[in-house]
Amino acid sequence: MASSSPHDRAGVRWDRRGLLKVGMLGSLGLTLPQLLNLEQQARAASDTPRQDSAVIILWMRGGPSQIDTWDPKPQAAAEYRGEFKAIPTPVPGIQLSEHMPKMASIMSKWSILRSVHQRPEDGNGDHSSGDQVCFTGYGPGPDTNVNVHPSIGSIAKRQLQHRAPQMPAYVMIPNNVPGTEAAYLGAAWEPFCTQSDPTDKGFAVPNLGLNPGLSMDRMESRLALMQRLDRMKQTADMRAMDDFHRQALGLVTGDTARRAFDIDSEPREVRERYGMFADYTPRLRAAGDVKNFGQRMLLARRMIEAGVRLVTVDCRWWDTHDDNFHALKTAFLPRFDTAYTALIEDLSQRGLLDRTMVVAWGEMGRSPRISATAGRDHWPGVRSVAIAGGGVHGGRVIGSSDRNGAVPHERPILVQDVLATMYRHLGVNTRMSYIDLAGRPIPVLPCGEPINELFA
Repeated sequence: MASSSPHDRAGVRWDRRGLLKVGMLGSLGLTLPQLLNLEQQARAASDTPRQDSAVIILWMRGGPSQIDTWDPKPQAAAEYRGEFKAIPTPVPGIQLSEHMPKMASIMSKWSILRSVHQRPEDGNGDHSSGDQVCFTGYGPGPDTNVNVHPSIGSIAKRQLQHRAPQMPAYVMIPNNVPGTEAAYLGAAWEPFCTQSDPTDKGFAVPNLGLNPGLSMDRMESRLALMQRLDRMKQTADMRAMDDFHRQALGLVTGDTARRAFDIDSEPREVRERYGMFADYTPRLRAAGDVKNFGQRMLLARRMIEAGVRLVTVDCRWWDTHDDNFHALKTAFLPRFDTAYTALIEDLSQRGLLDRTMVVAWGEMGRSPRISATAGRDHWPGVRSVAIAGGGVHGGRVIGSSDRNGAVPHERPILVQDVLATMYRHLGVNTRMSYIDLAGRPIPVLPCGEPINELFA
């Protein structure tokens, strides 16, 4: 459950655990009941009119090329332009890569951010540093694979789990990637990972259902014992873990989660619409795991229907240092084009798109100049982001890159601005601070403002 408190003199919000930890109740002149009342008021104030708002992050790890996807440069020199042609969309003035014709056909339903970049202090352009800033808004720590700050999903779970307690608020399909962990928020706010891939035959999510050796009577006895122990517990941390245990119990004893994860119940034509793509060559396998985009996105739609607030879909591995054009045109782009279009149309047809924001991006762009191995290398200077739903007007391009797709040209957009846009849609209170392991109050975001041009 989320927690907040009044402003201190510097205007920083503190969570309840932080106040107890640093002993500030007395200095603020508040009793615990007063503080709990303020917490409820703050949480209510941060809620959006849509109590069921959700976000799907399509995480294109490795870094998709901005030039070869959503920001083609047909007038650039060949060593920048590459071998792909630009094709028109139904929206005048907007062009995409020729290998994304389905996305082009529904351009009116989604928009493009073409000037997204990161601050110099947010990393040097390696994968895990980019992961950290894109999921947390903060630069990496000493080990770039380990979160120093909580991910957007963990923050969302902390503040929004109460809205739909029958499902975890934060789901990863299939497993964590760097940047997606809870850090100092604690284990209760980690994502629920499917741990298996919905493309695989016999797909099943572990830990949904009771252990065969544990009867329901024994489970109820354990629950009764936990409830008796509740009266002996005093700290906010222990209350948070109680919420975590109750959620876990609901998952293994209830039917909601099992039904939501049962992708085999989808009609065959729906699954094929998203793309099965079980066949791919060793050459494409070497370029990355490209077979799973469609079924992972379909499972994400099922999660949103069941009440999950934030789903991250691992759509890796776009790290095309070598043979960039072959990998993109024969594997990545056709599969992503099919799956993304199916997801957006499916959400729209089911009445879910207005409440579900879909953000497709990666931790970096790719170098504008083509390498000697026909690849594009790491490039944190600029990237493109596809964004749809959640009130976003389709058929728009916000910002631009320079003529070679190297740096922002018009309307530079920070990574933190993209995060702020998602947070606002979810109704997450970004003015709150949480106490880190060193006892310091850390804001949800260090900077960033929602991208209002997407909604005006």
